[in-house]
Amino acid sequence: RTSNELRKKGVFVSGSGVRSIWLRHDLENFKKRLKALEAKVAQDGIELNDQQIAALERKHEDDVACGEIETAHPGYLGAQDTFYVGNLKGVGRIYQQTFIDTYSKVVHCKRYTTKTPITAADLLNDRVLPFYQSQDLPMLRILTDRGT
Repeated sequence: RTSNELRKKGVFVSGSGVRSIWLRHDLENFKKRLKALEAKVAQDGIELNDQQIAALERKHEDDVACGEIETAHPGYLGAQDTFYVGNLKGVGRIYQQTFIDTYSKVVHCKRYTTKTPITAADLLNDRVLPFYQSQDLPMLRILTDRGT
């Protein structure tokens, strides 16, 4: 698509050529290109067309809706989830309970044959809370999807 738009303006670059240029300038995905556009507008004060303005507004709405989690220190916020690993012959289904500290990126995990609230609590009681207590750090908040 970009190749076709450039061709209309008299610049002949193939689709793979466009991709190579984007990779060379670290612009390989749409988000990175929008971020670079924002920086260019801030630096040079260029005027944007309606499509560019709409794309930047959509990006801003997406950033607000899916903002990154800010944490102040280890133990401030942890995220826990259950992951289906697979099926072992003679054992059955295998699930993994995973907990990650969103600040330090320290991960604790344990595998189970059932997916229940008991196994979620077991990971916290067996691995997570003792680890943070041994480091004299309180675990303040835990984020889950409540099993969905």
